[in-house]
Formats: sequence, C-alpha cells, structure tokens
Amino acid sequence: MAERERSHTRGGTFVPRSQVLSAADVQRALVRMAHEVAERNGGLDQVVLVGLQTGGVPLARRMAEALRDAEGTEVPVGSLDVAFYRDDIGLRPVLPEAATDIPCDLTGRVVVVVDDVLFTGRTVRAALHALSDFGRARAIQLAVMVDRGHRELPIRPDYVGKNLPTRRDEMVDVSDDGVVIGSLG
Repeated sequence: MAERERSHTRGGTFVPRSQVLSAADVQRALVRMAHEVAERNGGLDQVVLVGLQTGGVPLARRMAEALRDAEGTEVPVGSLDVAFYRDDIGLRPVLPEAATDIPCDLTGRVVVVVDDVLFTGRTVRAALHALSDFGRARAIQLAVMVDRGHRELPIRPDYVGKNLPTRRDEMVDVSDDGVVIGSLG
C-alpha cells in the first residue's frame, strides 16, 4: 500500500497473508497494459501518463519505460497529489513529499491516470477534479495494477493488471516485490 495508506492505518500493522503477484508478474502486467495503451490510442503522440501519489507514481514511470521499449517513444510522465481534492480531506494524512508535477499542458491530450489499487473510486474522482486545473484533456483513461472491487462511485478502469476480489477489511500492498494481500494486525 502507498505511504499515505500506511500512515493512515492508525497504529495498525499490515500483516501479509499471501502474495498474489510476484515482481515478475507485476512487470508483465505493466508491459501488457502499456501495449494496450498504445493500441487503444493509435500510438502515443498525445499520451501523457500521470501517476497518483504515492503508489501510482512508480508504476507510471515503469509503464513509460515499457512504452519506450515497445514503441520507441518517450511519453511524458507526471505525478498528482489529490489530497486537497478528496471528499474526506482532514481524515487522511497529507504528505509534504507527495508533490504534484504535471509535465505539460493537458489540453487536447490523452491522460492515462495510473494508480496501484482501485478500491472505492474516491481517489480517482478526486484526480478527475484535480486534472481539470491543468487543462482540458481530450480523454482521461485509468490504469490500475489491482482492481479490488467495492466501488462507491461509478468508476471503472480502462486497463487492469489484476482483478482481485477482496473483503472490505482486507488490504492490498503493491510494491517492487509484487502484490500482497493481508490485513491490519
């Protein structure tokens, strides 16, 4: 889980139960999603990747590397902190190191928002709101490593590494070592 979620556990400790994806599985999923992005958009000329702080940023960078390797094209990569756009502001920590860095005007571009785990959809809703401050994108697409269900808003990803049905009380941790499911102990 991302640093913001780790610090939001209110003293609980993440207790891993089982590994769902290995590091190699995550890399294969990123490569597959990168190919899907290129195919769906007819190339990468107007594509910008924006990783959500904090878990989506490293995935967006790795996806950009996969796109460069597959297509020979450098895709701009940015980061977006949606803490001040959330509907639960004040309930979740705001991390000073979780900065927003959008590398270009998004007007007319295809923005692929990248995140580690899609759960309720509220972070993505906040991201859609925040992105409007950086121009009017032609389209916004969503890529997530894990879609765990339990949506509270009508949000659906365009690209998914792994659909992973979970219980609401379970937690999912995406890291360089893979994807682990567990609980708070």
